Amino acid sequence: MADFETKSSTKSMSGMLNVRRTFSYALLVILTVLSVFPFLILIVNSSRTHAAIQTTFTLLPGTKFLSNFTKLVSNENLPILHSIFNSVYVSLLTAVFSTYFSTMTAYGIYMYKFKGRGFTFKFIMAVMMVPSQVSACGFLRLMMKMGMLDNLAALYIPAIASPVVFFYMYQALESTLPYSIVEAARVDGCNEFRTFNAIVIPMMKPSIAVQAIFAFVGSWNNYFMPALLISKKAKKTVPIMIAELRSADYQSFDLGTVYMEICLAIIPLLIVYLLLSRYIIAGATAGGVKE
Repeated sequence: MADFETKSSTKSMSGMLNVRRTFSYALLVILTVLSVFPFLILIVNSSRTHAAIQTTFTLLPGTKFLSNFTKLVSNENLPILHSIFNSVYVSLLTAVFSTYFSTMTAYGIYMYKFKGRGFTFKFIMAVMMVPSQVSACGFLRLMMKMGMLDNLAALYIPAIASPVVFFYMYQALESTLPYSIVEAARVDGCNEFRTFNAIVIPMMKPSIAVQAIFAFVGSWNNYFMPALLISKKAKKTVPIMIAELRSADYQSFDLGTVYMEICLAIIPLLIVYLLLSRYIIAGATAGGVKE
């Protein structure tokens, strides 16, 4: 009798697990479709004409993909390929500067017990709470006095001081970097910069990859500061170009080229994510030596 009840209970639990598994798979499929659907619509509409997009909805691609691409690239008033290069340049340097120097700052505050350490940490956290729009006027005047208007450096140099990235990297260092590893490197005669670059940075790859993706995407989608600082056509970034293309007059407005421009604009984002995501997955369970 006991064996029969045990088998019955096992079958019941197995059945519940199968139901939960089926429900989880169905939910994941639905979420995947919802995530892919906007990209599908984007690609489909980039291959259709302006009139077709306004009048009908379809999931089948059109025949104007190359035509819309040629029309977009040949538009001398909107140098989209040059703007993509500008955005890639600014976003890459923003990602590098924000992750490297924020990790260095977090490492210094985490490893060194100096007077005012707590105040420094709290001050950086306070700066993190200040929106960029609040300081935009002062930053714009500073750039004017320094002669850095219409200079792409004004868009990526401020990324050196990134409080949000600093806070994340500080939390990651607390959970990943044991003091004993740094102390062992010091005993072996390794200087602080070599310890940071050769030991700390490799151990922090997963966290750095995550923040690099966020920094790249944030800089790529940034419209506010480039619109304030950049006025020359050759220095404009992708968000400004998309805004100008959307604000074109009625006669020259073409939804097909707008969708094509957005389609081209997301390609670098996908490439960056694909390149860095392997570090995130590979390092999800990796860590330093436990103390």
